[in-house]
Amino acid sequence: MKNILAALMFFTRLPFWRIATVEKEYFRNVASFWPYAGIVTGGIGALVMLGASFVLPATVAVILGVAARVLATGALHEDGLADFFDGFGGGTDKVAVLRIMKDSHIGSYGVLGLIFYFALLVAVLSSLPMAVAAPLFFCGDILCKSISSGIVNLLPYARPEEESKNKLIYNRSQGMVSLLNALLALAIAWVLYTYVLPWDAAYAIAAPMVVFIVLIHYMRYRIHGYTGDCCGAMFLLTELSFLLCSAAIINNLQ
Repeated sequence: MKNILAALMFFTRLPFWRIATVEKEYFRNVASFWPYAGIVTGGIGALVMLGASFVLPATVAVILGVAARVLATGALHEDGLADFFDGFGGGTDKVAVLRIMKDSHIGSYGVLGLIFYFALLVAVLSSLPMAVAAPLFFCGDILCKSISSGIVNLLPYARPEEESKNKLIYNRSQGMVSLLNALLALAIAWVLYTYVLPWDAAYAIAAPMVVFIVLIHYMRYRIHGYTGDCCGAMFLLTELSFLLCSAAIINNLQ
């Protein structure tokens, strides 16, 4: 239970800390329990999006839903995505990439990356019926956090622990426990996804897996590992690919 609570405390800004005190060691396992945070953050975003659509235009409802998730996470993943674009866009070697990513200032690559990311996210969700967009947003959050959690098993941490932003390094996934967490998250996403969409649309799951593999190889090539910023970027980019691929399939099925 404390592992789940640690993940909710780490990946959201909601007051889960009031429930119980969680020791630092539990926070080392948060990557394995990341999908549970997706249930909360994806649920918040989807509910706000769906609720707002009853009184506001679809695009406004989507923006409010996305904003609600950003508030729930404290822009944790978006901050990582901006640092990822700045570091990998401006750094010429491992040392430079890691130095730029650790800098609290945002650069042109980060700004442009966030602009294009949010533009694509809002555009693709707004292009779908709200009865599809909201559940798809919820499914994508859970599914892609589950996929992205595999980064800790395939890459080493690129910095010494004392240089990490949170002063800790994630443990590798815990065997059967991690597998069960991933299966539970995937089951929730799968049931809801196939309930609102045709079975043919399920092929969209291939997109985040391909993006995950490409980014793993790219991070290994550039910095020989990953950082917390890489985790945030991995989630948002795999999720975006999932939503884009789902929208493309739905459009072709019509």
